[in-house]
Amino acid sequence: MVKNTGSERVTALFLDIGGVMLTNGWDRRARENAAKRFGLDLDELNDRHRMTFDTYESGKLSLDEYLKRAVFYEDRSFTPDGFRQFMFDQSEPYPEMIGLFKALKARYGLKIAVVNNEGRELNEHRIRTFRLNEFVDFFISSCFVHFRKPDADIWKVALDIAQVPLEQVVYIDDRPMFVQVAEGLGLRGICHRKTDQTKAALAAMGLVLD
Repeated sequence: MVKNTGSERVTALFLDIGGVMLTNGWDRRARENAAKRFGLDLDELNDRHRMTFDTYESGKLSLDEYLKRAVFYEDRSFTPDGFRQFMFDQSEPYPEMIGLFKALKARYGLKIAVVNNEGRELNEHRIRTFRLNEFVDFFISSCFVHFRKPDADIWKVALDIAQVPLEQVVYIDDRPMFVQVAEGLGLRGICHRKTDQTKAALAAMGLVLD
């Protein structure tokens, strides 16, 4: 498919969550914090995480099942509930990015969809806690559709649900490879690094706020 030249007006934004609107939900840094807080062997935690987390993100395991495999495969001095809460507490918002997307939606009447890899309990916690459903129209999350980026089908499902021509969609992610896959489907892509850079890239596509 020919790469989008960007001549069409933008009517929809497809957004990642972790690294764009919020911190990552359960990344290496969060696991390092957990290992220190709970006295875990970090290498063992990371090994077990790698072997099972993709299955959790694909919606084929519950968070309790993931934790049983990754952490509670032996007796611990702390509870699953306490560990779950620690996981939830690692998430923090990027208010400037959330504010940017809210303002663009209000000004241009954009459709906004989330296209992300995340397990159900973490995803739902982050949506509720940071009130993402106040401005996001659709959540095409891996735990809901049962496949993960970079599987191209996740963007195809988002397009089917949004009912917007792909030439009118901008996809924003902090992972270059995922942006490249979306661009290969014909979407315009922005690899997010800093708020000002992403804001300028959107303005160059006609989504101007100032």
